[in-house]
Amino acid sequence: MNDDHAEETLLICRVLGGYPNATAARMTGVDQAGGDYVATVGGVETPLRIPWASPVTERPQIRREVVRMYQEACARGGVTPHGEQEPPG
Repeated sequence: MNDDHAEETLLICRVLGGYPNATAARMTGVDQAGGDYVATVGGVETPLRIPWASPVTERPQIRREVVRMYQEACARGGVTPHGEQEPPG
């Protein structure tokens, strides 16, 4: 997650985690209720927790939930998700 999706994790922490000025972020853990992250804000690592939309009980659900969170962060932040093209205009 952290190595392959650093940009996505940062966006999630900026938008959904409430740290719009974060310069880096990484996931540090997960459980049934949510994901734990550390966001770097003003040069200081700040722990934060972002709850899932609903409890997860199986590993594949975690991936789906992280993807959902990324898509939500994109929508709220006005960012085009990776793999999608911006509309012409």
